[in-house]
Amino acid sequence: MSVNTRIRTVLGLAAVSALALGLAACSTPESNEGSNGDGGSGELTTVGFVAVGPEGAWREANEQNIQDTFTEDAGYELKYAPATNLDQKSQIDAFTSFVDEGVDVILLSATEASGWEDSLKRAQEAEIPVILLDRGIEPDDDSLYVTRIAPDNVEVAKQVGTWAAETFPDGGNYVVLEGPAGVGVVNERNEGFDEGLGDAALTKLDAQTANWSAEEGKSVFETMLKANNNDIQLVFAQNDEMGLGAAQAAEEAGLVVGTDVKIATIDGTKNAMQALADGQLSYVHEYNPLFGETALEVVERTLAGEEVDSYIVVPSEEFDSAEAAKAVLADRKY
Repeated sequence: MSVNTRIRTVLGLAAVSALALGLAACSTPESNEGSNGDGGSGELTTVGFVAVGPEGAWREANEQNIQDTFTEDAGYELKYAPATNLDQKSQIDAFTSFVDEGVDVILLSATEASGWEDSLKRAQEAEIPVILLDRGIEPDDDSLYVTRIAPDNVEVAKQVGTWAAETFPDGGNYVVLEGPAGVGVVNERNEGFDEGLGDAALTKLDAQTANWSAEEGKSVFETMLKANNNDIQLVFAQNDEMGLGAAQAAEEAGLVVGTDVKIATIDGTKNAMQALADGQLSYVHEYNPLFGETALEVVERTLAGEEVDSYIVVPSEEFDSAEAAKAVLADRKY
């Protein structure tokens, strides 16, 4: 398969497969009885979900998947607590309430990487296990949580950078549209992209936050184009929405995506895949949001007193052509 049509699987498939095998091997009759989280006792296991809330299509798909997985039929009572306007204080307040309430386990998707040590220590003292979903924490002290379940941001972005280096062997100018400052994923995606670029002849002109927003992505890229007389050959947008906004700005500036400028994004939402199929984006790397079943298995194993790896990588794929996007669009779930 040529470089223009391949779909590569990111590091992680083996890890998740190993987890599934490990769970099957280590499960006890008691932990599986009644196929719920309470060992067949009839009482629901309470799960506090400290969530991010509205933040784009990826987040919506991820959090809905968690809610659809931790159901009463599965033996769980999920207490969903999305952040207020992405505010970390509201998350910390929700986390504290869950600890005080004495839930059985806490799932945490942090709006910001730092500032969680005291909360995690409090949960640890209360013997409430915490599982990180998607984003990690800084400093990363895995003694304070059970595991982190997420695709590998660094590896995903590294593959974007590798694609960019291969696509522009003679160099070119590029810009980066970043997520909000202070979010660990932004640093991880920058790190991976730079690693993938290596010593490529590409020249970085600018990097600005566009807050995961299509509207801001459009506005920021418009400003970048004007400042550089449209002399930009590549946009690395750290999520789909910002990339879709950049595509609108490019079109309005009279540029043809794919010819005058190439736009690479991360997430792999259905809108982005359709845009790739239509030639409005050049490359999309999935950041798979559908890991509710993995989270459920980890919770069951944790509550059974078993150990799990401190980082469980969710496999994701890259799509570097319209043909690759069209091949999966019909079955795209988010």
